[in-house]
Amino acid sequence: MRLRLQLFEFEDLPWFPAVVRAGMMDYLRFMISLLRTYQPIVPLLQEALQQAGQPHIVELCAGAGGGTEGILQTLRTRGHGNLHITLTDLYPQPEAWQLLEKRTQGGLRYESAAIDATHVPAELKGFRTVFSAFHHFPPAVAQAILADAVRQGTGIGVFEGAGKHWLEILLAWTVLPVAQLLITPFIRPFRLSRLVFTYLIPLIPLCTIWDGTVSILRMYPPEALLALARQADPAGRFQWRAGKVRHSWGPEVTYLVGWPA
Repeated sequence: MRLRLQLFEFEDLPWFPAVVRAGMMDYLRFMISLLRTYQPIVPLLQEALQQAGQPHIVELCAGAGGGTEGILQTLRTRGHGNLHITLTDLYPQPEAWQLLEKRTQGGLRYESAAIDATHVPAELKGFRTVFSAFHHFPPAVAQAILADAVRQGTGIGVFEGAGKHWLEILLAWTVLPVAQLLITPFIRPFRLSRLVFTYLIPLIPLCTIWDGTVSILRMYPPEALLALARQADPAGRFQWRAGKVRHSWGPEVTYLVGWPA
């Protein structure tokens, strides 16, 4: 699918209730972790860390931290034993992040202040990653995120847990809502509000269906990611690579990685 539509997602709206946004992010984190969505990009990320010479990761737009725990564990078993990841977001979620920090014994840390991905503070050093979030940004902002990494000379990786196919939209309307209703009681940390806005007032599942559909329609295909990278790096200071990698059981992950040449 080459079509890209810059539609709105509920979670992006400033007035959207924080409690519903948190419930949606918790569900996304749970599913990404359960399905190990981003495991296929571990070799790419490992190579990028080595090429960039950066032993730590700063995750931008982290949401509830979905999938990052599994990435950390796998990288640590592949020779990055001292690796730690700092979670950041414009809308920080310290309650969810504290759980991850505890489970990883400090391997996952977090920045409690709001962090703008287009102007990352210089003291937050490390290879930057954006998981499941780059599609939120229109081209000018997406380019600014990449340009900030180039300007500060730090590597960056953008990863989307889909291949941008019509079948993925069908799944967003059929299988995933049913799964959400079944697994919600098992998501941690426990929130009574999550049960209320899933079963009594079903804003979380309804908004998740919409946002999941729009996420796929807003995704940048690999060629568009490369075009943004070249615009953000007109002097060619970075080496860029974009494409898709496939899970052993079918789903794809779209990626862009870059590091100082």
